[in-house]
Amino acid sequence: MNLEPVQYGLGALSGGLVGFTLGLFGGGGSILAVPLMVYVVGVPSAHLAIGTSAFAVAANAIANLIGHARLGHVKWRCAGIFSAAGIAGALIGSSIGKMIDGQKLLVLFAFLMLLVAGLMLRKRGQEGNPGAQCSRENLHKVAGLGGLTGILSGFFGIGGGFLIVPGLIASTGMPILYAIGSSLVAVASFGLTTTVNYALSGYVDWLLAAVFVAGGVLGGLLGARLCKQLSGQKGMLNSLFAGVVMLVATYMLYRGLGLGAQA
Repeated sequence: MNLEPVQYGLGALSGGLVGFTLGLFGGGGSILAVPLMVYVVGVPSAHLAIGTSAFAVAANAIANLIGHARLGHVKWRCAGIFSAAGIAGALIGSSIGKMIDGQKLLVLFAFLMLLVAGLMLRKRGQEGNPGAQCSRENLHKVAGLGGLTGILSGFFGIGGGFLIVPGLIASTGMPILYAIGSSLVAVASFGLTTTVNYALSGYVDWLLAAVFVAGGVLGGLLGARLCKQLSGQKGMLNSLFAGVVMLVATYMLYRGLGLGAQA
């Protein structure tokens, strides 16, 4: 795919926004990647946007993971179990996603996003247990939710990955700050799995992915720093996370129900 130079510049700016959001909210940043690719950068193919953004989000997640790991915000055992189950799910979901038009399903998923955002707001005052770990008692919850979010992440390209944070909180009871750091392991794993599947069908623009990642590295550093500053304010991250999800879900419904101009 041949893009204009200005489009690559917009790709770098869009990558910066996604990286910032990933650093601040963990998996939440992934729901912005495809909309930015399509509506801001101007990628003409939805499948190409999904495949390219999957690699860019995975790379940005890895970069952000380093910062969170240094701060001790990653529960490695939980992240590993969640990711291992989700990789199989992402492979299945991305394979199905390449075969069908998911516009109607995206509308339904937007409603699911609003539901999850509402639950996050309801529980915004719960601080969680910093000592939460994965054990035999909650192993089935962690693996089950990991597989489900992997399927959604691979199928939709956007949206599925953002469920990782509430999934980790629901299955382990860990605080959102630890869930954000741990979610980046899964975001990277799911993204790379989806990338390989889409790349095999020629649905990845590697140059655009590279500039997207470059912008995301800087944005991620800023997001991770702000995340640490806001973590001490009870409910602040939960509320911001839910707000971003609601905005994106509303826009998806606006486009998906035909209320806006057709892409």
